[in-house]
Amino acid sequence: MTRPGGNSELHVVDERIVGHMPKTLSFAHAAALPLTAITAWELLFERLQIAQQKGEGSHSLLIVGAAGGVGSILTQLARQLTTLKVIGTASRPETESWVRELGAHEVLNHSKPLSEELKRVGLNQVTHVASLTQTEQHLDQLVEALKPQGKLALIDDPKSLDVSKLKRKSLSLHWEFMYTRSMFETEDMIEQHNLLNRVADLIDAGTLKTTFGEHFGSINAENLRRAHALLESGKAKGKVVLEGF
Repeated sequence: MTRPGGNSELHVVDERIVGHMPKTLSFAHAAALPLTAITAWELLFERLQIAQQKGEGSHSLLIVGAAGGVGSILTQLARQLTTLKVIGTASRPETESWVRELGAHEVLNHSKPLSEELKRVGLNQVTHVASLTQTEQHLDQLVEALKPQGKLALIDDPKSLDVSKLKRKSLSLHWEFMYTRSMFETEDMIEQHNLLNRVADLIDAGTLKTTFGEHFGSINAENLRRAHALLESGKAKGKVVLEGF
């Protein structure tokens, strides 16, 4: 974010924002994890302050865009490490199946009204929402879907967001940006190192699986354009990976 070289063969990285590679994964499958895992972990456990514990609880998490890179690991973390009822959204049969494979209790079609989709699976409202895409477009529906005093977390970049709509229900807004710690060199930068090591251990233990979606071949201009086109189409499943030169 603050310096060029992300597509280079070699890149110097601060040890506080990297962790060890899972022993059970190839380089390509491991490469799919760090950015999305940091974002999902910080959103769930730090921004929303969800406790890590097993069992069934009374709270629920709606993940908008659950089939994407961040959604794919967030769904797993929420299902495997918390007591939340996990509801993901997708819009195609293949992405709906993917979200179910990752552990979502229910999958909604986000091309339909959220209130109707929630009722279809026996829910009226949820306590937490993770909006991973098109928050501005979905805001009214998200506010309606949240219980009073609920929490809304987001990671995208809406041009404008009318937060006054959250006031009536006393909803709280939580922004997650994984580069905050490194850009501002915060005192707790080492937490990203720690959480990546924890994720690697969970991968090796079989608790989590890689969010690897598609392999676009070696790193060159043509393949980078193809990969970016897929991401911009909104139809990517999991994380797109390029490998080697």
